[in-house]
Amino acid sequence: MLVEINPKIPMRNKTATREFYLNKLGFKELGNVDYDGYLMVQKDHIQIHFFEFKELDPKENYGQVYIRTDDIETLYRSFLDRELNIHPAGHLQLKPWGQKEFSMLDHDNNLLTFGQG
Repeated sequence: MLVEINPKIPMRNKTATREFYLNKLGFKELGNVDYDGYLMVQKDHIQIHFFEFKELDPKENYGQVYIRTDDIETLYRSFLDRELNIHPAGHLQLKPWGQKEFSMLDHDNNLLTFGQG
C-alpha cells in the first residue's frame, strides 16, 4: 500500500536551500546525518528531499511540488507577514477546479504551490 510521497527536487547550494526552507518557510531538517549533496526537510506531515545539482540553470528548472494544507489563508498570511515573495501570478485565489491556491518560487526556481479544497 502507498502511504506517502516525498518529492525530490534539485538544489544548487545546500546551505542556501537549508537557509530558505528552515529559516524562511519554517521547515526542520530531517535526520541527524549530514549527507553530502542531499538534504531532507520536514514540516508537519510532509517531507521534501533535495539533491545537489550544481550546474542547474534556474531559468531552465521546472521542479514543482504541490503541497496540500488545511488552513491556506493562515499559511498565506504568515508568508506575507514574513515578507516572502509570492509568485507574481500565484497570489491566493480560488481556482476554477475548486481549489484555493497560491505559489512561490525558491531560489532554484522550484515552484511550490500550496492548495486547499
